Amino acid sequence: MTDTQVRAPRDVPHPAPGQLPEAVAHKKARRRRRRKEALTGYLFLAPWFVGLIAVTAGPLLASLYLSFTDYSLLGDYEWVGFANYAEMFTDDPRFIKALTNTAIYVFVSVPLQLAFALALALVLDRGIQGLPIYRSVYYLPSLLGSSVAIAVLWRKVFGADGLFNSFLDLFGIEGRSWIGDPSTALGTLIVLNVWTFGSPMVIFLAGLRQIPASYYEAASIDGAGWVRRFRSITLPLLTPIIFFNLVLQLINAFQSFTQAFVVSGGNGQPADSTLFYTMYVYIKGFNSFEMGYASAMAWFLVVIVGSLTALNFIMSRYWVFYGDK
Repeated sequence: MTDTQVRAPRDVPHPAPGQLPEAVAHKKARRRRRRKEALTGYLFLAPWFVGLIAVTAGPLLASLYLSFTDYSLLGDYEWVGFANYAEMFTDDPRFIKALTNTAIYVFVSVPLQLAFALALALVLDRGIQGLPIYRSVYYLPSLLGSSVAIAVLWRKVFGADGLFNSFLDLFGIEGRSWIGDPSTALGTLIVLNVWTFGSPMVIFLAGLRQIPASYYEAASIDGAGWVRRFRSITLPLLTPIIFFNLVLQLINAFQSFTQAFVVSGGNGQPADSTLFYTMYVYIKGFNSFEMGYASAMAWFLVVIVGSLTALNFIMSRYWVFYGDK
């Protein structure tokens, strides 16, 4: 064969009409299998999506719309724009009182609760016998603290003839109705929230167990006392746990309802000293049937909690130590 001759191409098998090459057919089969798997997954997720739309997202958007209306729950609604939001700050002294009570409750009880939980976690971390029993006992108030039974018990403890006054009588101190006194009623609810320290305590204890013992041994060799070890080792390495507990407990405290509702009889008494924000939302929505106004209050609470949570995340970069900085 000379160079000028062109070699005839070999016979290449061509697919029959309607028949795809093997690689293309395999790719299409794999796509069909993935679509079938995805469809199966969506079918299993369908009940959750229905619940999300019908129980969470739908009512959430409906309440946002109702917050701009005058809706009595029993009749038609009328669009009023931002009138509900303006009324909260200009023509509703109970709203300001409820907001103030809630702010005092949150910013006093949460730091005390976390401090008490951390102190007890440090004690339990020393390796006492029967640790699982102590951990369960101390966690129990967190499970029961938001129940009606505990709120009723709290009324009995701090009532005029309650257990706390009986304890004071042992020292010759005259008691009072701590629940019925406007100057102390909110304080009893703060004590109740501090008492439910079990959940953050267990999380603190888990965080303490993750700190290597070699750090403390090296600090002890260098002559550092327990205060210096706590300040330079324990506290920095525990800041992610502190941050997590802080955000979680702040959100939970703003949502407190059952304790104040039961202790006050459902109306914030005495003298609105136990009128929490969530309780006032309930009163406006289901006692006064001002559902539009209650929706506006609820969304303002969302803004407060969301803003505080965002602020905590922004400030965390200045004090939370993650070990990779």
